[in-house]
Amino acid sequence: MSGPVRSGVPEHGRLPKYYAVKAQLSELLDELGEGGLLPTERDLAVRYGVARETLRQALRELLLEGRLRRRGRGTVVAGSKLEQPLSLASYTEGVRRQGLSPGRRLVALDRFPADADLGARIGAAAGDPVWHMERVLTADDERVGLESTYLPVARAPRLDEEFDPDSSFYSYLQERLGIIVGGATERIETVLATPREALLIGTPPALPMLLLQRTSRDQHGEPLERARLLYRGDRFSFTAELAPQG
Repeated sequence: MSGPVRSGVPEHGRLPKYYAVKAQLSELLDELGEGGLLPTERDLAVRYGVARETLRQALRELLLEGRLRRRGRGTVVAGSKLEQPLSLASYTEGVRRQGLSPGRRLVALDRFPADADLGARIGAAAGDPVWHMERVLTADDERVGLESTYLPVARAPRLDEEFDPDSSFYSYLQERLGIIVGGATERIETVLATPREALLIGTPPALPMLLLQRTSRDQHGEPLERARLLYRGDRFSFTAELAPQG
């Protein structure tokens, strides 16, 4: 086999025209390098001898894969995806390890009575007050995700007064309240952002997202927090260390 699974060529050998153009574009991206400006659609269509719509299909796939990025009225070659470890390390730590500056922008911090399902997940009774904090995630000031956190008010009564929304929530819990995240259950799936989420993150609604839903426990094994993290599929990949069983 050569390339990624026979370079995408089906067994019958007939390659869609847009895919052949995509392969040629991939070579061009390697030549241009990160930040390189792509020629206009008209110039590319002439260069590869295809219709504009065929070219656009190839460009759309490269955009969705994170190989290209819109910048102003042009399109540039994107850099490598951010690698986020599947661990209890915070988003802040994961981004800093790659030499980027993490940030968070507060969208909302409010409280509401928990329903039975949420309460059971975070160790609160139905009707108990719960914090909901929503923040846009950034890396070098680029919006890359959206984070929603649910926590019993009893666990952090002064969250709205003490916590800096641009800092690590897990660090706040440990350093200020003595609460350590001791474990978590996490589920990952692909979704499309809602119109509101796409607006907050600054992406088209059709861009695939990676959704992580996490229920965490404290150092004593007690339910603690429910988090919903939405990451741009074109900017993130996830890594995990695996060990043999038994």
